[in-house]
Amino acid sequence: MTRGSLFLRKALWAAVTIFVVITFNFFLFRVLPGDPAKAGIKDPRLSPQTVAALQQRFGLDKPVLFNTAGGNPFDTQYFRYLGALAQGDLGTSYSYKNRNVTDLLGTAMVNTLWLVLPAEVLAIFFGVLLGLVAAWRRGTKLDVSALMFALFTWALPTFFLGILLLFGGSRYLGLPTGGRITIGADHATFFAAAGDVLRHLILPTLTFALVLLGEYMLIMRSSVVEVFSEDYILTAKAKGLTTFQIIRRHGFRNAMLPIVTLIALNLGFTVSGAIQVETVFSWPGLGKLTVDAVAQRDYPVLQGAFLLLAVSVVLANLIAELVYLRLDPRVTES
Repeated sequence: MTRGSLFLRKALWAAVTIFVVITFNFFLFRVLPGDPAKAGIKDPRLSPQTVAALQQRFGLDKPVLFNTAGGNPFDTQYFRYLGALAQGDLGTSYSYKNRNVTDLLGTAMVNTLWLVLPAEVLAIFFGVLLGLVAAWRRGTKLDVSALMFALFTWALPTFFLGILLLFGGSRYLGLPTGGRITIGADHATFFAAAGDVLRHLILPTLTFALVLLGEYMLIMRSSVVEVFSEDYILTAKAKGLTTFQIIRRHGFRNAMLPIVTLIALNLGFTVSGAIQVETVFSWPGLGKLTVDAVAQRDYPVLQGAFLLLAVSVVLANLIAELVYLRLDPRVTES
């Protein structure tokens, strides 16, 4: 099977998976308790007529799947949702002043990417580097120290690490405790505003990077140790190659295969927002938006956020498989 046909096959399966996720995502929020019309307005004194008007406005008066009462059988919530989704319309929020869900998610996603991408870059760079060094110096004090650090950061609860850094950074370094910008600060220039945002990013980015770093380091070390046990590494040593040459020419590329999968999965999941990090530091990203939407039973926002998460994970897996084909030509299908 050629790489082109293999790509088309995997892309087709990804599209089918996304459609199944869309359907599951739609019905998942229809079985939750509570009336979203009342929850969105937060007024228990709403009259039945007002509730009915709100349900009609948001399309909640339509049948969920099929219309059996006559008329158009496809005039239902499900098919309306599919039609709107095909046009890029994720609906209208019940609680955020009737704002479009696409706009809400877009703004939150930009803020999340500002947090996630630097943290991922730092975690990947230092995690891979520490994993290589630990595997190279296997059994030494350096290896043991790196393992203890990685296990500690990996096992430490994210919210607890965030609280520790929040306390230490604000008390001893004077860093902001939360939010995206300092309220009331004078942002006369672009650089002043950018510097304020960067100061607010330091603690949540460091928290997220430390959480991911331990995982990358452990996987990289294990992968490199396994690669070093292969026969072709022994052959390379017999040829007189140095350790650095062996790692650069033979070890690193093969050891990166598990890391590629892990990076792709982490990127897919973190697009939805590092919920705990964003909640601790009040960072206005997708994670915090999702938590607020759960509390307010804002179904359109929840559907959009969960759909974004699912699509991100599926696409990340697809990209990882394509990178696998590039790194390891042996990856084929019969």
